[in-house]
Amino acid sequence: MRQITKEFPGVKALADVSIKVRANEIHAICGENGAGKSTLMKVLSGVYPFGTYSGDIVYQGEVMRFRDIKSSEAAGIVIIHQELALIPELSITENIFLGNEPTRFGAINWVEAKRRAIELLARVGLTDDPDTQIKNIGVGKQQLVEIAKALNKSVKLLILDEPTAALNESDSQHLLDLIRGLKGKGISSIMISHKLNEIEEVADAITIIRDGHTIETLDVKADGVNEDRIIRGMVGRTLENRFPDRTPNIGEVFFEVKNWNVQHPQVAERMVVKNSSFTVRRGEVVGFAGLMGAGRTELAMSIFGRSYGNFLSGQIIKDGKEISVKTVSDAIKHGLAYVSEDRKALGLNLLDDIKRSVVSAKLTKISRAEVVNESEEYRIAEEYRKSLRIKTPTVDEGVNKLSGGNQQKVVLAKWMFTDPDLLILDEPTRGIDVGAKAEIYAIIRELAAQGKGVIMISSELPELLGVSDRIYTIFEGTITNNLPVAEADPETLMRNMTSKKKKVA
Repeated sequence: MRQITKEFPGVKALADVSIKVRANEIHAICGENGAGKSTLMKVLSGVYPFGTYSGDIVYQGEVMRFRDIKSSEAAGIVIIHQELALIPELSITENIFLGNEPTRFGAINWVEAKRRAIELLARVGLTDDPDTQIKNIGVGKQQLVEIAKALNKSVKLLILDEPTAALNESDSQHLLDLIRGLKGKGISSIMISHKLNEIEEVADAITIIRDGHTIETLDVKADGVNEDRIIRGMVGRTLENRFPDRTPNIGEVFFEVKNWNVQHPQVAERMVVKNSSFTVRRGEVVGFAGLMGAGRTELAMSIFGRSYGNFLSGQIIKDGKEISVKTVSDAIKHGLAYVSEDRKALGLNLLDDIKRSVVSAKLTKISRAEVVNESEEYRIAEEYRKSLRIKTPTVDEGVNKLSGGNQQKVVLAKWMFTDPDLLILDEPTRGIDVGAKAEIYAIIRELAAQGKGVIMISSELPELLGVSDRIYTIFEGTITNNLPVAEADPETLMRNMTSKKKKVA
């Protein structure tokens, strides 16, 4: 890609960006949120067609002018977006061949489709029945179905946008091994990821983009690339300490959950939260560690206004008194806030602009006689835009136009505006860059310094160890241990995340 420039109203997303990818190469693209990585890949894959950008795409020696995704796929370039393009109600087979179905005598040949689906699934290491609905398999397997779809399209250059962002460690490793295996079969890959350890592990070359410009391309082996070197290129400086120093000023217990039990919403015999109890003190950051499916999110959502599952029993005690939290409105009224792990589906209304999103959780703060004060709405949104460094020309911008990290900051602003006593953060740094992560860690530190309680759920153990004061481990819906961070390490946490034996003090 030569000197690619792409503009949107009020912002130049890409300015003379160039990148070279060799045959049989895994090429990583790194940069902060909003740097232009996804935009560049949308240009390459035809999402932004020829004529909407300037510069050249040269592929296998030929200048390409893709009109749409179909024309780029016909050339062997396939993109897998961070938000997977699968239809939950359709089967694996139907998703693999959607829009590209094998036919016989003018009708879809489902026998042939299923036979080919089994072959494609075998290539990506999936043994599931191809008639299984997508909604009944995990996110890791859904990623593999997307790759099977790409293989069906005779892919030569595979683009993966944050492929492991929503995966646990074992699923991530399987996917990385698969990408390496595809390289051995002549398929090149471009991989966007904020997980620098994974990039260091699999990439042959790394192109760093900052503020819509190409900064440099690194040869991983020849240049002796490590995470600190990548960070320096991404943010223009060294992040001396990724987790901000703080001196905790921890007060008394003000929030307590006792003997909490929740059933799965569809499968009555399955308990997703089992007799779980925990406490939070004022000024404390409490981490929750568990493998995917352990029940961390289910616990958090059920506490926040019974937003998940069928509540069976349990108590919530705040400031020494039992409170009733049967709805989200009850939760907000009692000073609870919840930043969902799925910002697009549960954290934001993607049809709203930034200013409306920021105030949406507590309109009563800026309303009089049930009429919203629009000038106050704008002023408050502007304050959060500046204090959280949300990259946008105006708070009138739609949230759907923001990068993932900036969308996450809008979600944080929305809940900070409610002035909560307890903020529950569910995977708050998933899919965002190291610079934005450091900013979110600083926000957590500031909230704790104000005497608020923070619960942080994360799949990244170094993050939990770097930010938390105490860490609870959870396994199959049961809290198994409660460790001061000084006594915790990745090995200890992993043992408690994979064992039913309870050790909670």
